[in-house]
Amino acid sequence: MRDVAEPAGPAFSVLDLSPVTLGSDAAQAFANSRDLAQHAERLGYKRYWLAEHHNMPGIASAATSLVISHVAAGTSTIRVGAGGIMLPNHPPLVIAEQFGTLASLYPGRIDLGLGRAPGTDQPTIRALRRYAEAADRFPQDVVELQAYFRAALPGQAVRAVPGAGLDVPIWILGSSVFGAQLAGLLGLPFAFAAHFAPDLLMEALHVYRSHFRPSEALEAPHVLVCIGVIAAETDAEARRLATSQQQQFLSLRRGTPGLMPPPVDDIAQIASPSEIAGLEHTFQYAAVGGPETVRAKIEQVLRLTQADELMAAGQVFDHAARVRSYEILAEVRRSLAANRAEPVG
Repeated sequence: MRDVAEPAGPAFSVLDLSPVTLGSDAAQAFANSRDLAQHAERLGYKRYWLAEHHNMPGIASAATSLVISHVAAGTSTIRVGAGGIMLPNHPPLVIAEQFGTLASLYPGRIDLGLGRAPGTDQPTIRALRRYAEAADRFPQDVVELQAYFRAALPGQAVRAVPGAGLDVPIWILGSSVFGAQLAGLLGLPFAFAAHFAPDLLMEALHVYRSHFRPSEALEAPHVLVCIGVIAAETDAEARRLATSQQQQFLSLRRGTPGLMPPPVDDIAQIASPSEIAGLEHTFQYAAVGGPETVRAKIEQVLRLTQADELMAAGQVFDHAARVRSYEILAEVRRSLAANRAEPVG
């Protein structure tokens, strides 16, 4: 049987926070993540990343490497990884061992995205036995982690077992110019978190591309942009589904993080005008709507950023609706690819 041709244009991928919905629990969140990853694999998505957060009742992916293994075990071809591991929370050797183990279990399918933020609050940082200044060591810790993945040298005192000599692609994740500059100088791929931190998107991409130095890992800059995507049959239904994510974000901003709530008909009923303005600003790059609305927004983002890959983060209360959202997004990508493939003139 002839292989199916890869659609033209940027690859599309999934960012999952394993949402714990009101009335559910972490076990169901993990089952949903695995099921969504299986759908994503069949739909042609390239990557399925999970994110590290701590002390957040509505996010189940705190033990990120374990959830990655759970998802990878239920799939066979899609790349699975961390988007990301918050490196200041961990000794680099431990992460090298964890992802060396994952790469040994699922060869050629594991990605390691690294973030500088703690992914939590100050009391939880202390509970993790880390210190706030650990973020200042992020560049050195990335370089140390890279060294652990290289083949061990004779007489090397400390090595990652497993990990040494394994090809585990490292990405730098960021929402500012700091991560962008570091990724460029190290010659690593860069992923920008525009799904919650839109302000410095374009500046960060410019900094990354202008500072990029070819490396063993990468010959030319490679940009992944993550945006929110919630798609449904109509604009009105998608906007309604999006209110669950909006409520969860508001709860975090208010200092009362909780489980993901069901959608509401009108977010203005539970949010002040200033809070709504804040939501609109935060989610300015999000593609929320029916197929044509989502397509137009994604075309705009891709044209603006010239991204090599697009990652979609879609927190939806109802699992079936979440799956359908990614089905619609896959249809949008096929439509965009078909247009690119059409001859001109």
